[in-house]
Amino acid sequence: MKRRILGRTGVSVSEFALGTMMFGTQGNPDHDEAIRVIHTALDAGINFVDSADVYSAGESEEIVGKALEGRRDEVVLATKFSLPTGPDANERGGSRRYIMRAVERSLRRLRTDHIDLYQMHRLDPNTDIDETLSALSDLIRSGKVGTIGSSLFPPEYIVEAQWAADRRGHHRFRTEQPPYSILTRGVETTILPTAQRYGMGVLTFGPLNAGWLSGRSDPTSGQRNAGLGTRMFDQTVAGNRAKVDAVAKLSTLAAETGLSLTQLATAFVRSHPAVTSVIIGPRTAEQLGDLLTGADIELGDDVLDEVDEIVAPGTNLNPGDIYFSTPALADKRLRRR
Repeated sequence: MKRRILGRTGVSVSEFALGTMMFGTQGNPDHDEAIRVIHTALDAGINFVDSADVYSAGESEEIVGKALEGRRDEVVLATKFSLPTGPDANERGGSRRYIMRAVERSLRRLRTDHIDLYQMHRLDPNTDIDETLSALSDLIRSGKVGTIGSSLFPPEYIVEAQWAADRRGHHRFRTEQPPYSILTRGVETTILPTAQRYGMGVLTFGPLNAGWLSGRSDPTSGQRNAGLGTRMFDQTVAGNRAKVDAVAKLSTLAAETGLSLTQLATAFVRSHPAVTSVIIGPRTAEQLGDLLTGADIELGDDVLDEVDEIVAPGTNLNPGDIYFSTPALADKRLRRR
C-alpha cells in the first residue's frame, strides 16, 4: 500500500483510507465481522481509518474503538462532528458548546485519548467560523485532537476558513473531504484546486458512486442504496439516465484495459494530483478484498483521456449526488423579503 503525506502536516497516510460508515446498524450490524474487516485492512497496509459520530448513531465509532485495541498507535484515526446527533437544536453544528461535548463522546466510543484528524462534517451557516476554529484550536492545544479538517465545504467557505484562521491566530483546516468519482467530477473545477492552493490534504469519498461503479449488474441493489432512492437511482431522473449510459461505456473501457470497473474507478480518483487518500467503504470482507485489488493500479494518459471522453472533466452527471445544499438556497426565507 503506497503512502502520501497528508497535506503539509507531515503525517504519512495510505492511499486508501478505510471508511467505516457501513459498520453498525446502518450497514453491517455484526460487530465481529466488522472488526475482522478493519483488521484485514490494517494487515493490507491501510493505516488511515475514517469514521463519524453520526454513523449508525455512534455505533461505528464503538466498533472502530474495539478493533483498534492494541493497534491504536499504527493508525491515523479520523472522525467527524457537526451533523445532528439528537433532536435538540444544540446537538449539532459548529458551536463551542457542541464541539466540546461531541469530542468527548467520540473519544469515549473510540476508546482513545486523542483523535488524529477531527473534521467538521458539514458547514454550519449559523455559527461564525471563528467560533468553530477557536474551539477546535483549544482541542489541539489540549492534545485531544492532532489536526482538523472540513468536509463538503464549498470553495468560498474553504477560503473563508483559511483566512479566518490566519487573521485570528487559530489552527486552520488541514484537510477537505469531498465526494469524487468518475460520475461526480464537479470538485475538479474549484474544490480540488482550492485545496491545493492552501496545501490541504484531500480525502475523497464515494469512488464507486454508491454502487454505480461497483460492477454489479443492477447498481441500484444493495443494502446501502435502499435509503438513497430517487436522488441517486430513479431512472426518471435525467442525471441517472446519463449514468446508465456512462457506466456501460466505462465497463467496456475497463474490460478493454484488463481491469474491473471497481479497479478503474478507484484508480481514476487516485490519479488526481490533489487527492491524498481515497476513502473506501466496504460492508463485508469480500467487498474489501475486491477494492484492495486496485491499490497498485496506475492509469495511463490514454485511459484517462478515454474517461474524459465519457464523462467530461468537472461534470456531475447527476447534481443530486453531491450530498450538499447551498445554505442560501435551502431556506426560502433567505431569498425573500
